[in-house]
Parts: sequence; C-alpha cells; structure tokens
Amino acid sequence: MTETPYVGDFLENSPKNWGKWGPDDEVGSLNYLTGAEVLRGVASVRSGEVFTLQVRMGNPGGDPVWPGRESIQRRNVMDESYFARGEGDETPGGAHYADDVATIFLQASTQYDALGHVWYGGQIWNGYDAGTTADDMTKASVLPIAERGVVGRGVLLDVARHRGKDVLGKGETFTHEDLLEVAAAQGVTIEKHDILIIRTGFIGSYYETTPEAFYDGFLEPGLTYSPELVQWFQDMEIPNLVTDTIANEVTFEPGTGVTLPLHSALMRNLGVAFTEIAWLEDLAAACAADDRWTFLYTAAPLKVVGGTGAPVNPVVVR
Repeated sequence: MTETPYVGDFLENSPKNWGKWGPDDEVGSLNYLTGAEVLRGVASVRSGEVFTLQVRMGNPGGDPVWPGRESIQRRNVMDESYFARGEGDETPGGAHYADDVATIFLQASTQYDALGHVWYGGQIWNGYDAGTTADDMTKASVLPIAERGVVGRGVLLDVARHRGKDVLGKGETFTHEDLLEVAAAQGVTIEKHDILIIRTGFIGSYYETTPEAFYDGFLEPGLTYSPELVQWFQDMEIPNLVTDTIANEVTFEPGTGVTLPLHSALMRNLGVAFTEIAWLEDLAAACAADDRWTFLYTAAPLKVVGGTGAPVNPVVVR
C-alpha cells in the first residue's frame, strides 16, 4: 500500500502570497477586491433580482454538515407556553415575547473559513505561528474577513449542468481547465479578481435523499489539486472560492490520498477565502434561464472573535 505523502512535501514548490500585503495581513487575497472591483460587480447587475445563498439552519431532517459536526441545536427558553403556565414574567403593559438559545458548530452552515483554519509545518496563513490557534485564533481568524466584508463580481460556473447532470457523482473531479471549458460553453469569460462560484449540485442533493444515503461512502465531488491549478488561481488573483459542497474540493486527492490539499495550497499559501455549503440551485436556474452568469456578490460572515469560521448568508444581485 502506497504511503500518503506529507502535505508539506506535496506542496513544497507551491506559490505563496505571504508578506504580499504586509506582515500583519489577515484577509489575504480579499485584498484584490478594491473599490474598482466593487464597481465592476455593480456594473454586472441588470435585473435587480436578489438571491440569498445560505442553506437553512435547523431543518427538521437535519442540515448538510461535515461528518463529525452536528446541525444547530436550537430551543425556546421563552414563549407563550411559559406564560400560559405562569412561568413567564409579565411585562408592564402585558406584552408577551419569545426567546431562544442555540448551540452551533460555526462551520455547520453556509460559512467562511478563517484563513488560519488549516495549516501544516507549524505555520498558518502569512507565516503566523500555528500556536496562535490555541484556545482561540489570535491571528487570521474569521473576524478580519467579517469586519472587511466581501464585495465583487461573481461568476457562476455550473459544472453539473454542463455535464448534463443534476448532481456530480461522489468523488467526481474537475480542474481549472474544466472551469474554463464550462465558462466558454456558458459564453462568459473568467476575469482577474472574479469571485468563483461553482455548482456541483451536491448540497442540493442533500434535500432530495436521506441523510443516511447522503453520507454513505462520503466522498465529495470537487476541484482536484494540480500545480497548474494553483498557479492559475495565483495568476488570476482569485479572491474567493464559493461552492455548493462542504469542503470546496474533492475529499481525498486521487492517486495520493492527501486530504483536502487545496485548503493548504489555496487558503494557507495564497490566502484565498473559502465559502462552503452554498445554496446555488435558485441562482443557477435563473442564470440558465436568461444566460447571464455574472452578478454582484456580497457577503459578510458573523463577527466571531477568534473564530475558525462563521456562518454567512451571501447576497447576490443580478
């Protein structure tokens, strides 16, 4: 049996953007999204249609999450039943109210990863020591991304539709060359600083089956690593990768077995922001209906101090 290579050796010659925006940077390639890029995104708006890309949290049948995480656990701590039992404190004027509390994995919904979320070799994004992740993330947490916000031109690349499928198969892969092929078929050009939004149909499929079937032999479809793909992301100065999968890439790298190498190659090394578990079905249907695949993409995850990630409800305007 071939031994899985150490990811540091696997990515030994992979390009890095460490220091490109100074020694204190914590938002990485989002620095590419200048005011001019915001206006370029605004210029792509035609009809004023609005789409939100977060999956629902707390579905009765559960939510799509990475194996080992749990869906949101929410419960009321105050509602009319409390008042009916005489347990609620009456307010002057007699108004009643409801209140609730939730326990959540911060990455168990549509969410942004912190740039320090994944690392190897004892260093996270921008060369910060991995010890800064202890207890909470004092460097490259999700907070700087949340405080900055993300706004630019988004382009949807519907890989599943291009391949004539509702959803890609488990472990089905594609490369940046496939993305260029999809873009050409859609009649759209991927431009520098575009926010890439890739549809596989995977998250949509969760709601069409049972959790048992969804997680059986869990192996997500997605982008697969190559030095050429990483260099393409670098040359195109891609600020943000958004997909309707839980991890934005195929779970295990074919041929090597390395787990999620693009988290290291793109996020840790280049500072590309990752947005995962996006709901793309409605947006994709609208784009296909009128053959318009670009739009204004906006997002801001929750401002969680020290967070490794945070929920987000991206808003797209076409």
